[in-house]
Amino acid sequence: MFRHLRPVWAEINIDNLINNVNEIKRVAKGKELIAAIKADGYGHGAVDIAPFMLDAGVNRFAVAVISEAIELRRNNIDAPIMILGYTPLIFGKDLLRYEIEQSVMSYEYCKKLSTLATEEKSIAKVHIALDTGMGRIGFIPNEDSIEEIKKISELPNIKIVGMFSHFATADEANKEYALTQLDKFKKFDEKLQKRGIKIPMRHIANSAALIDMKDSIFEALRPGIILYGYYPSNEVNKSIINLKPVMSLKTNIVHIKEVERGTSISYNRTFITERKSKIATLPVGYADGYSRALSNKGKVIINGKIANIVGRVCMDQCMVDVTDIEDVKVGDDVVLMGEDSGLKIDAEDMARLLDTISYEVTCMISKRVPRVYIKDNKVVKIRNYV
Repeated sequence: MFRHLRPVWAEINIDNLINNVNEIKRVAKGKELIAAIKADGYGHGAVDIAPFMLDAGVNRFAVAVISEAIELRRNNIDAPIMILGYTPLIFGKDLLRYEIEQSVMSYEYCKKLSTLATEEKSIAKVHIALDTGMGRIGFIPNEDSIEEIKKISELPNIKIVGMFSHFATADEANKEYALTQLDKFKKFDEKLQKRGIKIPMRHIANSAALIDMKDSIFEALRPGIILYGYYPSNEVNKSIINLKPVMSLKTNIVHIKEVERGTSISYNRTFITERKSKIATLPVGYADGYSRALSNKGKVIINGKIANIVGRVCMDQCMVDVTDIEDVKVGDDVVLMGEDSGLKIDAEDMARLLDTISYEVTCMISKRVPRVYIKDNKVVKIRNYV
């Protein structure tokens, strides 16, 4: 435990982060890396991990919303940043002021952005979003879109720096649909080129495509979850790239009590002891991102042994059965997510219990949990948000 922090913290292993970037570079073979650092770097702390990513060879960043981009700029991250989602033009001046690259999906939007950029004597850099099959945002790859993009390319003070799309099923064993998307992307680009529109940076490859679909890597790729040490699914070829989880989640025991058989634990009495038991209380709950759905299902590591979460996970606390753990005491370290003594509970393990994906598990860890950054087995930074 770190004495000046509350006894719940997330450890961010910078060496593992660097390993993952290096592995991506090895497989990508010189292509530009656009690191997906949205959702506060998938919960790892975007501002704090971005410099390490740049030092390791990341070229650009991708975020979801403009506030994420501005936060990076205000913390001296000057690498190119693109916004993957929609930005209302009320924030248009911020796009220009902070030199943020915007995804676009209509001529009308670009026309208004062009007018603003001209008034501000600036250049708006944009990435054409193409919907090849995700059904989310972007131009439909048809002739009408060719005409719209042609008009966008002729707008004053608008510079098309890229075109991108997103795979819906690249993480599945069956790549038929993903290959259909890739074919649409290629053919649309060919049609643009025939109209004299050469896109400098084309990017559709995500984490899964880097592993299984090398032909989808053009000038750049957008890795996401693999940066943080997790494979996008169990259906990709994991032997291609060696990943190491970056985040661990830890706490300390704050209370231990011995209770008789038949004692109920936590809300709604969902757990009742079947023997004389020793119950430990942990100061972590769903407000910290430790999901209530882990009630009576979650597991933790204490003193080299697995212990079960018992009863409902509360907003700020939860309980574990430590009856079978010798010499357990208040203050002992508890691994909620991570490794200890040869045992491991990672985000994928937790995701299986929650019927979700590792992405959501790391993103759930709230700002109430301090981030402790460790490199070469030394603490290099602590971020205490609240």
